[in-house]
Amino acid sequence: MTPVLLDTGVIVALLDRSERYHLACKERLDTLAAPLVTCEAVIAESCYLLRHLPGAAEQILKNVESGAFQIPFRLSGAASQLRRIFRRYSDREVDLADACLVHLAEEMGTGDILTLDRDFEVYRWGSRKRFRMLIPLQ
Repeated sequence: MTPVLLDTGVIVALLDRSERYHLACKERLDTLAAPLVTCEAVIAESCYLLRHLPGAAEQILKNVESGAFQIPFRLSGAASQLRRIFRRYSDREVDLADACLVHLAEEMGTGDILTLDRDFEVYRWGSRKRFRMLIPLQ
């Protein structure tokens, strides 16, 4: 089964019920059977953004520990590819998490992504393939 990429905003929205896209993220996640893949940069961002929500970091790490959030990515093995992604998008404020997800798309052969970040409408993976954003943004 082809995995789905998981970005920070969705993790935050899932755990913080006050987030605008909480329900949309929860409903979409409930319909997916595919494995969710992400990177440590996304996990770190999520924990940081949710640091004031009691138990959120623990819940994120519980999802990593259980395999609900899979992390098949090692920064040390992908540094040169990430530098290439940073150069490609030097006109944008690409962050490490986004660059890692672009790299993961190429590695995993999928552009299916759970994200609330419109930058993924601009980013491309593989040979100029568009990401398929699985949560409609309004």
